[in-house]
Amino acid sequence: MKGVVTVTGGNKKKKVKTIKIDTDKCNGCRACEVICSAFHAAPKYSGNNPARSRIRVIRDPLADIYVPVHAGEYAVAECAGREKYTIDGKEYDECSFCRASCPSRPEFKEPDSGLPLKCDMCEGEEEPLCVKWCMVDALTYEEREEEAEEQEEQEELEIGLESLADKYGMQKLKDAIARMSKKD
Repeated sequence: MKGVVTVTGGNKKKKVKTIKIDTDKCNGCRACEVICSAFHAAPKYSGNNPARSRIRVIRDPLADIYVPVHAGEYAVAECAGREKYTIDGKEYDECSFCRASCPSRPEFKEPDSGLPLKCDMCEGEEEPLCVKWCMVDALTYEEREEEAEEQEEQEELEIGLESLADKYGMQKLKDAIARMSKKD
């Protein structure tokens, strides 16, 4: 989910962009994973590493179960819940369908740096490419307006900085910021 804040008549509204998932339509082709990883390759479309994909298809082909899950917010700690879901007689744990990148799971982490991945709705594109490439319409794109949360951008910045500080240390982060500020 991604939002753009606008002010109309004194009220802050944000445009919320979401990908709706219809698991009954998904056939497990994984085209969404392929295009997402290619879009996020550096440079764009230069490679295909599914670990860079911001969408994953949880698969159980023998039971004909396919559940696309796209990356959500970063969770600093693993959750306390360990619910079990039964689908067509097979048990799945809650983590299987979780959208968060968290310390207890390797999913939705950048393979080279370990930093959390989050769906960016293919920024710069008309709509997310996973939606465009889904031939069975299991993924659909939706935009709507909601009341804006003022602290959202600040929290995202702090989470990103905290992740960098955890990985490289506070001093290296300060040194990098000092070097970047000299460039201006």
